[in-house]
Amino acid sequence: MKTILHKADTRGHADHGWLNAWHSFSFAGYYDPSRVHFGALRVLNDDTIAAGMGFGTHPHDNMEIITIPLSGQLEHRDSMGNTGIISKGEVQVMSAGTGIQHSEKNKNSKELLKLLQIWVFPDTKNVKPRYDQKAFDLNAAKNNLVNIISPMSIAEGLNIYQDAWFHLGQLDKGTAISYELKNKEHGVYVFLIEGEVTINREKLNKRDGLGVTETDKLEITAEDDAEILLMEIPV
Repeated sequence: MKTILHKADTRGHADHGWLNAWHSFSFAGYYDPSRVHFGALRVLNDDTIAAGMGFGTHPHDNMEIITIPLSGQLEHRDSMGNTGIISKGEVQVMSAGTGIQHSEKNKNSKELLKLLQIWVFPDTKNVKPRYDQKAFDLNAAKNNLVNIISPMSIAEGLNIYQDAWFHLGQLDKGTAISYELKNKEHGVYVFLIEGEVTINREKLNKRDGLGVTETDKLEITAEDDAEILLMEIPV
């Protein structure tokens, strides 16, 4: 087993006033040649957006984009005519494919919006752009792992054009669970949203990231109440 630990305070950081962004991988003005991507995982941004502010209309292509609100409400509009409000407990995906434009805004005029935005390289290029969002039962994630993202051929969670599996979990202190990889050739990138956990003897604190390869199973113990995101991806 091989691991790479990204402590929260080693991430790239940009404070634009209306946007306070932390980058687990190279993005925009932050570049670290050792942290460009983890396999098919290209971007993991931890964003806080000021009340009423957001990203104006901008383009994407040939990227799978996953957005996970942590608190607040995200207002989405895109060139396919989709509009929607996404809150905690919901997940949004876009397959940018041949090209899409969208805007993202903090719907609330008084509260901060916190979210994770994740980009994954697709396994199929130039597909017809698509959009989807889904609400997940957070109670089902209690001391468990709930599948939120899966490949296009799997009728579980939301689908993307990649052999990737994302799971969310909310663990009480003292809970021990395991995760078995769908494919032993894959790696897993774990992002600890809240709390403290130990994974295969590696300790993670809030907002730490851990990349794991050359293993077929993760053993996870919550040292404190924790919220965790597991991303299994081709490496």
